[in-house]
This record gives sequence, C-alpha cells and structure tokens, in this order.
Amino acid sequence: MLAEQISPDETLRDIVLGWMQSVGPVTISGLADRLGLPTGDVNIALAALEGVGAVLRGRFTPEMEEEEWCDRRLLARIHRLTIGRLRREIEAVAPAEFVRYLLRWQHLQPGTQLHGRDGVVEAVGQLQGLELPAPAWEESVLPSRVRLYDPADLEYLTLSGAVTWGRLSANGAETEAEDGRVRRRQAPGRSSPLAFALRDDLPAFFEAPPEPEDVLRRLSPAAADVVRYLERHGASFLTDIVRGTRRMPAEVEDALWELVSHGVVSGDGVAGLRQLLHGGARQRRRQERMRRVTGVRSHARSLPVGRWALWRPSAELDREAREEIIARQLLRRYGVVFRDLLARERITPPWRVLVPIYRRWEAQGQIRGGRFVAGLVGEQYALPEAVEALRAVRRTAEEGTTVVISAADPLNLVGIILPGPKVPAASGQAIAYRNGVPIDVAPLGALLSRLRNERAAAP
Repeated sequence: MLAEQISPDETLRDIVLGWMQSVGPVTISGLADRLGLPTGDVNIALAALEGVGAVLRGRFTPEMEEEEWCDRRLLARIHRLTIGRLRREIEAVAPAEFVRYLLRWQHLQPGTQLHGRDGVVEAVGQLQGLELPAPAWEESVLPSRVRLYDPADLEYLTLSGAVTWGRLSANGAETEAEDGRVRRRQAPGRSSPLAFALRDDLPAFFEAPPEPEDVLRRLSPAAADVVRYLERHGASFLTDIVRGTRRMPAEVEDALWELVSHGVVSGDGVAGLRQLLHGGARQRRRQERMRRVTGVRSHARSLPVGRWALWRPSAELDREAREEIIARQLLRRYGVVFRDLLARERITPPWRVLVPIYRRWEAQGQIRGGRFVAGLVGEQYALPEAVEALRAVRRTAEEGTTVVISAADPLNLVGIILPGPKVPAASGQAIAYRNGVPIDVAPLGALLSRLRNERAAAP
C-alpha cells in the first residue's frame, strides 16, 4: 500500500512549526531568511498555524517595531520566566521605609505637598472613595497634603460639579469595626464617615441603593419628611425645605445630617456640610442671645450654603467594571497594594476578588508583582512608577523630619503594618512619624507641645 502523500503546503507548515518551537519571537522576514524561502510562503504558513492556535503574533521584543510571531507554548513559558525574573529583581523594604515612601506618595512629606486648586483636585482624586470622619477632611487631611490650603478651592470645585461628597458605605446599616467585629447601627453623629470623589468617577464607588421603603423605615419622622419633600421638589435650599416640611430650622438641620450619615442626601457645595458640622441654627441662636445680652451685633457673614438633593449616581456600572475601577484606584492611592494595607478601606471588594484582577494586569505588563514590603504575608502588587519611587526612598538617607498626621488620616497605619496598638480614626489623636516610625501618639496640642520641647532641648 502506497504511503499517503503529504501536500507541499502541509510540509511547509510542519517545517515552519518546527522552527517556531525553537527560535522564539521572530519576524516573517527573519524566519524566511533562516529557511531560505520566500516571505509570502512563510506568511501563508504562519497564518494557517495561527488559525489552529499554534502560534501568536504581536510585538514581544522591546523596541521592535516590526510585527513578530511566536509559538504559543513557548511564549507562555517566556512570559512566566520574565515575570519570575522581574519579581526576583525586587528588594523588599522594611515597613518603616514603606511608610516613608507613602508620606511622599501621598504628599505629606515637606517638599512634596501639592498647591492650589489643582492640588485639591489631585488630593481628592487620590483619596476618592475613602470614608473618613467628616470633620477630618478639612481639619487635617486636605491641609496636610495641600500647602496653604484654601477652603474656597474645595467650595469652588463642589459648586462647579467637579467634586462631590457624601456617605458611600452601609447607608446607615450595620458597619464593621476596625477590630473586625460587626457593630450595630448607631445614631448619626458629627463624626460620621464621609467620602469625597470626582463626580465623573462616582458611579464606581456607589453601592447598590436600598429600596425607598427600606430607607424611610429606618429614618426619624423629620428625616422622612425631608426625603419626601426632596423627592417631590428636587434639589432645594434649606429655607425651602424648612417651609415645605413646616419644621424648625434646627430640626431640619438634624434631619439633613441624619440623611447625610445614611448616604441619602448630599449638597451641591460644602458650605452646607460645614454649617451642619458647626451647629448651624443652634450657633445662630447662641449669637442672637449674645447680641441681646451684650447689645453687640456679630459681623460674621452668613455664607450661602447651596442646595440639598437626594444623592444618587448618574449611572450604574456592572460588578466587574466597578471592581476594576476600585482596584486601579487603590493603586493610585498607595502605589503598592496588599491585603493588610486595606484594613481601613470600607468599600473595597474582598482581597480574593482583587487578586485575580492584579494577576491579570501583571501578566499584561501593566503592574509589577513581588515582595515589596518585608514581614507581611500574601501577594503584593505595585505600579511601575511606585517601584521606582520605593527604590528612591531606599537609596535616600533618613532625614529626621517629623511628620504629624491625624488619627483619621489614611496613613494611620499603627497597629496595621507598624507595631503598636491601633489608634482609632475617631479618637481625636495625632501621630508623629519620624523616618517612617511612629514616635508619639497624643492629642494634637499635647503632641505639638512635646515636639517643641524636644527641639528646644536638642543641642
């Protein structure tokens, strides 16, 4: 029986495949020169092999402008070896060095701070989606990152629609404490957590809103009246809500703060938020009583506080898109991410959800994986520019500069990746870092006094 004849095309494909399994990434012209065949014939053979999934085309060699081809299995092996080599190049730093890096990455270190209105936008963009005690934003978090912080800049950005604010997580339901235990809902206080966000990115940080009936069921009667009024009339000024609900101004202000704490309403500026935080109508009553007693009228001007409206995202994202945006936001916030670092993040997906996203981005060459911070378990991922910044900090000698932050600051990492008991965000304490090490924890006034005495006693 005669042997079955093999066509010239099949023979050419077998020859090309054999070479592709050994030469690695190669151009059509390069392979044609090796085989001494016309480039057209090699191109036809490679296209046929691509059709059955044996080879892949792309740009695999840096600085190579011409399209390359590579055997699929060989390319996967090269890719695994490349990732392993890149990971071995990384030298892990101590947690204190990592905190030194973070102080620069988030612009708290003197000399790295932001400036002006653009600086406020950059700071909000880096911290967006992070819920912190409401007063802390303008008392410490933004002023520590923006040199000569001007509250008018934040007011302009919110009124112009570039920045928005409100409660993102839980909507007033049960929340998880920093020790991991679940706490039952408490009455809204002036230190309820709030977040700022760039308005265009807001849909990514919004959790699915509860049903309107569920919202009304857990609100006080005054707050429920305000919700019904806003549902009928849309965005409204405080005076209009007072008249429409026939309630006292102080009662409406308490109702608005309750709704803010539950993530139901927000304002088109921050003047209204500031008024709620500082007592609003009660403060005005105290000033009026003082005027009647002393006969002296206060010259403080009442700023316009803007309108209040139900807080809803302008669009909804599917779960996968939302998870990817949050994963990228965490990289923007910290540069390097790992599970322990996210202990105080309220709205992030579980780490087991983030890891596959980061693994895929590492395989695509968008980010780096490896061991960046020593002494911590689990996988770690970083932006390429963050890896370079981390190396620069390692090469920089310790400066001895003291950086003071609020306990509400996202870089309060004591008891998380740094030694010592945790300092609760709402404790009102301040933390002094020197060379990435926490040297003191105390109320701000007492802490600053100790530091002054230390400097005075230094030779």
